[in-house]
Amino acid sequence: MESLSPNIFVEDMQKTIAFYKVLGFEVVLTVPETGTDLVWAMLQNGGVTMMFQTFESLGNDLPEIQRTNGASQLLYIKLKNIHTFFDGLKDKVTILKPLETTFYGAIEFSIVDNNGYVLTFAEDVV
Repeated sequence: MESLSPNIFVEDMQKTIAFYKVLGFEVVLTVPETGTDLVWAMLQNGGVTMMFQTFESLGNDLPEIQRTNGASQLLYIKLKNIHTFFDGLKDKVTILKPLETTFYGAIEFSIVDNNGYVLTFAEDVV
């Protein structure tokens, strides 16, 4: 195995891209390549790659995938300079859990994205 890149299903691609740009992600690829009616997008920030796909584009494929926003999962993203990152976001996103130091030696905070997915950002304490 070499990498893990979640493909997250969303209802509004433009709002999702705008939200993740606030987090510092950049658009790498889209389908179609141009226009505003995007059905799939790959975004990247450093070594973190995330893909987003509209529920509509899924059609009848993979009926096991629920057609609702949010999920029973938490995306755990490690980064450096968490205090600076947090300070830049705290007034732009919904904070679920503020900065805290965990028993396992990380500083973390959690947010919810515009689709109801929970993201936890963490930095290892040295």
